[in-house]
Amino acid sequence: MEQKDTYKTIIEASQEVLFKDKNSKFFGYAFPVISESDIKQHLEALKKQHHSARHWCYAYQLGTEKITYRANDDGEPSNSAGQPIYGQIQSFGLTNVLVVVVRYFGGVKLGVGGLINAYKTSAQLALENSQIIEKTINVDYYIKFDYKNMNKVMRIIKERQLKIVGQKLELDCEIHISVRKKDSKVIFDLFDQLYEIEIRDFID
Repeated sequence: MEQKDTYKTIIEASQEVLFKDKNSKFFGYAFPVISESDIKQHLEALKKQHHSARHWCYAYQLGTEKITYRANDDGEPSNSAGQPIYGQIQSFGLTNVLVVVVRYFGGVKLGVGGLINAYKTSAQLALENSQIIEKTINVDYYIKFDYKNMNKVMRIIKERQLKIVGQKLELDCEIHISVRKKDSKVIFDLFDQLYEIEIRDFID
């Protein structure tokens, strides 16, 4: 079975969408995120922007192989908001994404069924308004070598069309490359077999 080494996410924040039901207003937003601190920043910004709203419900999913996710009802009845939002993230097959729905209460209760529908629809509209792309899951390596071995290293990088993320080319050279996961073992072995060249996993 071929290892899955791609995932889908969104390129940039979606346009604001609005869903109305019985005078309640639901504003939907989707954001690309890669960390919990990204998520916190977006939530804080929306709470400032919509400071008189009643609820800021959200769901997110992070990660490509090790997944973390959360669904938050923010005071709405249990599972009537966060879970329907998270369901839309799943049905679009996305990760590294945060979807927030901000509710202004219109004075008429919607009931749990109405809430589920409103949060689900707002999340769906936000994601439909987002540009979705497929990305590869990459493994990063760090290659260390003497300047005299530069040609050997560069030849493999060129032939294999590897992506250089960063480099320091002095007497002793260091190159940080990013390799598609399914090719990573082959690439590692290619460099590992070279005399006087060190390759190791890149640790941030």
